[in-house]
Amino acid sequence: MKKIAERVKSGSVLVADGAWGTLLHAEGLKPGDCPELWCIEHRPAVLKIARNYVASGADMIKTNSFGGSRLKLDFYGLANRTAELNKAAASISREAAGPDRHVIASVGPTGKLLMMGDVSEQELYDVFREQMVALEQGGADACLVETMSAIDEAVVAVRAAKENTSLEIICTFTFERNERGEYRTMMGISPSDMARELSTAGADVIGTNCGNGMARMAPIVQEMRKAAPAGKPIIVNANAGAPVNMGGKTVFPETPETMAGLVPEVIAAGAGIVGGCCGTTPAHIAAIVAAVRSMR
Repeated sequence: MKKIAERVKSGSVLVADGAWGTLLHAEGLKPGDCPELWCIEHRPAVLKIARNYVASGADMIKTNSFGGSRLKLDFYGLANRTAELNKAAASISREAAGPDRHVIASVGPTGKLLMMGDVSEQELYDVFREQMVALEQGGADACLVETMSAIDEAVVAVRAAKENTSLEIICTFTFERNERGEYRTMMGISPSDMARELSTAGADVIGTNCGNGMARMAPIVQEMRKAAPAGKPIIVNANAGAPVNMGGKTVFPETPETMAGLVPEVIAAGAGIVGGCCGTTPAHIAAIVAAVRSMR
């Protein structure tokens, strides 16, 4: 199987899967529970999610490892099980994906800020290295460094992957639109900043996830496309719209049809991979798959 970046550069538009946290909660994950521990204690439920995304037609399946770094797992008293949990997460998605789909291992932010002295660069590097090595051993063929907001942390994560694994590297940041209509991360990073810095750092694919529904992703992609090297693949993993509170529950309002209807605009802006984030389900991904196929 060709690498993800090679497939996009050759003209293919790929579809990533959707939300994992949303579906884990639907399976019974309670607030305060450790999602990654489910890879051991509730493996069939995690495998079910991965298989449902395979059935939806997704080309790329994530892993249940977003909070799988030692720094995050320490909150649950599970830091000493970091390698075990990440290997399990990758092996589940690999089992579901089979040989014809990519397993993109989810690696989220650590919650520590280099600029505030919460952690040293070497400590951060070691944390990412430990997680990514375990994910590769479990069967991942790419890592998805996602929901980032700080350039320095993301660059360390990319470096740890490049120097210690053969994983293809995808990196996405989360942007919000400010009062001036500009898109920035919580650390003030623009899509242009991200595109330049992470391309230089060696990310094979760059992009954006979370924070926005599909309707707001096209402007972010356009800005990235202008700043990134020519041909650099861009991925969009959008929420199912902006969350709203209904009866005390957080609901993401965009239907599969609504999200799929916006896919052509995002692809026209320069995205080569489209998928979902918070609130999206296998039904949303199936609709996106159908939209992409109709464009072909």
